[in-house]
Amino acid sequence: MKVRLLAVGTRMPGWVNEGVEEYRKRLPRDFSLEVEEIAPGHRGRNADVGRAVAQEAERIEARLKGDEHLVALEVLGKSWSTERLAEAAEQWRLDGRDVVLLVGGPDGLASELSARAHQRWSLSALTLPHPLVRLLLAEQLYRAWTLMVGHPYHR
Repeated sequence: MKVRLLAVGTRMPGWVNEGVEEYRKRLPRDFSLEVEEIAPGHRGRNADVGRAVAQEAERIEARLKGDEHLVALEVLGKSWSTERLAEAAEQWRLDGRDVVLLVGGPDGLASELSARAHQRWSLSALTLPHPLVRLLLAEQLYRAWTLMVGHPYHR
């Protein structure tokens, strides 16, 4: 199974890329993580936020393959424990499809992407900076995998 993180935002700080890469290296080939950056929609003074979100949705849609299990990361999604994430990941693996985690821009995901998702997951009720979300997702996916295989990392 491959997990792809489609995240709106580019030019992450070095510490984010290094941290994500560390967890990517730890994951086995049959539970790999790929990160794909999506260019944000145009924002600025007097910019149309709805249009920016729509541009991001178009760019995300262009990267979807159609047969993947979509998980939207949203504040209003369900909160999962690490154990629940491990259970979900095991189900994803049994399902036999690749998984795509969708992270929107500063104004979230377009409603049509959210509606299309098979699951909606909230990392926290807190507002998290996008760079931190990437690192947190990579670490939690690694932690979930360690639970699935009985590795002692989770202790």
